[in-house]
Amino acid sequence: MVAHSTVEEQDTTPSPSSSSSSSPSRPRDTSTLLSTPHSEDHHATSPPPSSSSSVSQSHRQHPSNQCVAFPIPVLLDHQPPLPLLDPVPTHFPLFPCKVDFLLITRTASMLERSGFYWGPLGVEEAHSRLKDVATGTFLIRDSRQKDVFFTLSYRAASGPVSVRIIYKGQRFSLAGSEHSFPCLFLLLEHYMNCSKKSLTVPYRKRRPTLQELCRKQVVESCCGEVERVAMVPVNPVLKHFLLEFPYRI
Repeated sequence: MVAHSTVEEQDTTPSPSSSSSSSPSRPRDTSTLLSTPHSEDHHATSPPPSSSSSVSQSHRQHPSNQCVAFPIPVLLDHQPPLPLLDPVPTHFPLFPCKVDFLLITRTASMLERSGFYWGPLGVEEAHSRLKDVATGTFLIRDSRQKDVFFTLSYRAASGPVSVRIIYKGQRFSLAGSEHSFPCLFLLLEHYMNCSKKSLTVPYRKRRPTLQELCRKQVVESCCGEVERVAMVPVNPVLKHFLLEFPYRI
């Protein structure tokens, strides 16, 4: 199992019940999730990329089981450039290429359908929700750090903690971990299925529907392989539903 001692700089606030002091709290020890101590380093993550670099040949392919249920469209060199638009105010970094844009937007779309994505939830409220749940319960929320998209908040044995999810080189990893994955949901499955089982069940906004439970059973029967889910002999409407979230979470 991987482990670290860093959490998001603005997400290091412990659960409200853990301290009554008004002074800033020290980062929590998250050794239950990561194994190699790692000091806080704001330069360790990739800086906000430029907005208009061209797509290289290596960016036109993606690994198996990436967070795209359908192949990424081939980007032709002769396509006209997109018109320049005024930047929309956001704390998210600009994308270096269209492949990154497609991967992150596909990931965000799947998160919306997952039931355990809480959007711009603050660290205090996230830790408050996880304070009295079973150890290993987790949720995904937006990061407060400008060069990070998402944060994992989970209930460790010592209490709720938050860990930055780093996106770099079209792969996802937890801050301080050397393990990376081509898909955010494969990262979560890894920590749910490893021997220490640091993550157990997602903290959902609502109960899953009967259709979502059936989809999960189909994905389980396909061993969580997106390619096999895409080959299930059902009509196009049902296949589209299966591929909206083809993961065992």
